[in-house]
Amino acid sequence: MAKDMYSFLQLFFKGHSKYAKLPFYAFGESYAGHYIPAVTHQIWQNNQKLPSGAIHINLVGTSVGNGLTDPSIQYGYYAEMAISTNHHEPAVNKLVYDAMKLATPACVAFIKACQTNVTACLLATDTCNAALLIPYTLTNKNPYDMRIKCAKPPLCYDFSNVGVYLERPEVKAALNVDAKRKWSDCNRAVAVGFELDGDWMHSYQQMIPDQLAAGIKVLIYAGDQDYICNWLGNQAWVRALSWPHAGDFNTAAVNNWTVGGAAAGTMQSAYNLTFLRVFDAGHMVPRDQPKNALAMVSDFIAGKL
Repeated sequence: MAKDMYSFLQLFFKGHSKYAKLPFYAFGESYAGHYIPAVTHQIWQNNQKLPSGAIHINLVGTSVGNGLTDPSIQYGYYAEMAISTNHHEPAVNKLVYDAMKLATPACVAFIKACQTNVTACLLATDTCNAALLIPYTLTNKNPYDMRIKCAKPPLCYDFSNVGVYLERPEVKAALNVDAKRKWSDCNRAVAVGFELDGDWMHSYQQMIPDQLAAGIKVLIYAGDQDYICNWLGNQAWVRALSWPHAGDFNTAAVNNWTVGGAAAGTMQSAYNLTFLRVFDAGHMVPRDQPKNALAMVSDFIAGKL
């Protein structure tokens, strides 16, 4: 996937050369905890020794929001997040919590084995999700925002307006899409392909240190009302990251982050790595806190984060 995206970017910048030398930032959320580190590392790697005919991509910043990046650490925080009381009631009772805690060590062991054994990946996905995700799903709470119920399974939000818009003839024409093609929110065949390859439980945090060492800025952020890729797990893998300034980062103060003078979250930062907890936002920070999300992106690009 990273190689395909790199090829696309090469074609894009060759076709639109006026953009080729501009600072390049990559943002993504959710499963982009896999995509973004993979793509940006591919860019960094190729920039060291450009393939024949390729052009340098001016990668400056890498950012992931509420992502799945290091499952072996993140799955260890589901039980704690399930009983959190962050402007909402705990999702599960003590009995369920205890069962989740009891299942966590085996889950983490399977995930660690997955890094070198595809068979273990499939076992990890089934075991971990059954023990740590299904108990939450059974509460009928929204896994992307713990404050509300799941309104429309399986995604819990009604995104039908997106489909209606993208099926409009004038939109297809503007996008140069074949009029006979139909829009779909998710391509199950692609998802199954990743699942069979064990990709879900693969870790991608190891692709971050090279970029940090090269001076590329890295912003990991998380809305604190999300369960599925929660802020506790994301904060934990960032703090566990192995890089030369890990000690500096982990001893750095956790400061208040404000937007327009109002509390918007907390921030921990050292050298070119920042972790940002965004208050009162679920899995999709720009949807829940558009003003603060815009400030975050603007500040990151301006070098203020």
